[in-house]
Amino acid sequence: MKALICKSLGLPDTLSCEDVPDPVPGPGQVVVDMKAAGVNFPDALVIQGKYQFKPPLPFAPGAELAGVVAAVGEGVRNAKVGDRVIGSCQYGAFAEKVVVRASHLIPLPKGISFEVGASFTLAYGTSYHALKGRAGLKAGETLLVLGAAGGVGLAAVQIGKALGARVIAAASTPGKLASAARTAPTS
Repeated sequence: MKALICKSLGLPDTLSCEDVPDPVPGPGQVVVDMKAAGVNFPDALVIQGKYQFKPPLPFAPGAELAGVVAAVGEGVRNAKVGDRVIGSCQYGAFAEKVVVRASHLIPLPKGISFEVGASFTLAYGTSYHALKGRAGLKAGETLLVLGAAGGVGLAAVQIGKALGARVIAAASTPGKLASAARTAPTS
């Protein structure tokens, strides 16, 4: 299979596309045939050695994925071959196939494209954790979202609205504010 490989720490132009062996799932893992991968700022940090975890070289970057389950490891109960899924991993998603912990997969609903699904877990997971898990945001509270037109910001606007908060979106340009307003219109 083909994978985008980081052999030495550096900028994205140091990555190379290479043939690597197909992965095999271990206990509690699945292999996903990749259809789309999200590209996020942490990916750029990981390949430079500037992120909170540092995978051993060489590795395929990429933490956000969408695809079809190709194989399941021992003990996997929440996924079967042929399932459309989205998920996350610390690295490895910039490849034709990736091994993922089955517990890190979510079924991809019918009608949602792989491309949309691959952009979901990090932005929405980050925003949900921050708003619900850390801040304990409740209906009726006011939420100010700075950078409301970026991926995490747009997710925060939508999640804040869904939780019943009064959301104030802030962004650097009128066009970016319009983008945030289109994402979570007032009801």
